[in-house]
Amino acid sequence: MKPPAVRLIAAAAVLEGLTGLGLILLPAAIVHLLIGGSLAGSGVALGRVAGIGLLSLALACWPRAEPTRPALRALFVYNLLVASYLAWLLVRGRASGVLLLPALGLHALLSLLLAWAWFRHRSTQGSKA
Repeated sequence: MKPPAVRLIAAAAVLEGLTGLGLILLPAAIVHLLIGGSLAGSGVALGRVAGIGLLSLALACWPRAEPTRPALRALFVYNLLVASYLAWLLVRGRASGVLLLPALGLHALLSLLLAWAWFRHRSTQGSKA
């Protein structure tokens, strides 16, 4: 039987993950349900980025014996998804903020660096076994 703290963390991770998925798929509906407000235009994009962050948080919080690998995985997924979404916004002409390209570049770079760190960590952990 898992300790109560592990079950609590798992429950919180599931809740955050479901909220994150809801914000990614239906940001206006989730915002309306959570705060009773409306969401339009750039607010929808921000709601989806928040959903991506919540989903990544759920991955990072999921109980594991080794905390480093899950943190790397969660941060990698977050940055990869945010970079992909920002690229989609740019290609579709749905956003034109002055920080769109720098944010896209930063998230893409972090995705590459985190992937490298994650795979490096995996290979060093495998050599210790």
